[in-house]
Parts: sequence; structure tokens; C-alpha cells
Amino acid sequence: MTAIATVTKTASDTATDIGEIRAIARVLQIYIDGARSGSGDAMRPAFHRDATVFGYVGDDLFAGPIEQLFAWNDANGPAPDLVASIARVDRAGTVATVRVELENWTGYRFTDLFTLLRVGGEWTIMNKVFHLHA
Repeated sequence: MTAIATVTKTASDTATDIGEIRAIARVLQIYIDGARSGSGDAMRPAFHRDATVFGYVGDDLFAGPIEQLFAWNDANGPAPDLVASIARVDRAGTVATVRVELENWTGYRFTDLFTLLRVGGEWTIMNKVFHLHA
């Protein structure tokens, strides 16, 4: 399933803006595909090497280097029934925030908030903050 970005157009939108939003969505699709496959290595290209992750699993803070997410994804295994959508993209020049809704990630439901930065001409995820729905 391909994620779809919801974008609110303004009078200042240009073809370049839409192209940038599509490029951002492609990066998030790498993450989503990695979640579906259950492979941390598959999602790794979406993230900057120094990226971080933060969120709660129950009362426990899940926080630190993004490698923790990759390890969790490997241990969690494939999620072939994952339904994911890019709910919102907000971009200003070389920075962007993205909200992703994930249903049935092996029984879990998440809301992810990402910050991205254009590094070396390419969009990359710098941070993931998540909410695990009860």
C-alpha cells in the first residue's frame, strides 16, 4: 500500500513545493515498507545516522538512538497487514514535519511525528516521536 500525503495548498504553492512533498513522502514510504517487512535494515535508509526516537510503551520511556527502533522492528517481525497513511506534511525550506498514522503494526496502533531535514540535497528523518495507542 502506498502512503498518501494530505497537503493543504496555498496561493504560494508551486510545482517545486509539490515535488518536495513527494520526495518527503518517498522517504516516509521507505520507513513504512521497513515496518511492513519487519526489517530494521530496510527502514534504515530513511533515517539520518544520528536520528533519535522517543515515545512511551506503557509507562516506560522508549528513547535514544534510532538503532533502538531498528532492533525493535527486527524483534517485532513482519507486519503484512499494516495500514499506514501520511496524514500531514508541513515544509518550510529545508525542514519538514510529518504525521503518520499506523494501524495494525502486528496489533499495535501508532501515531508518529517526524522531523526531516534536507541534508546533501536529500530528505532524511532526524527524529521520530510516537504515541502508542492503548
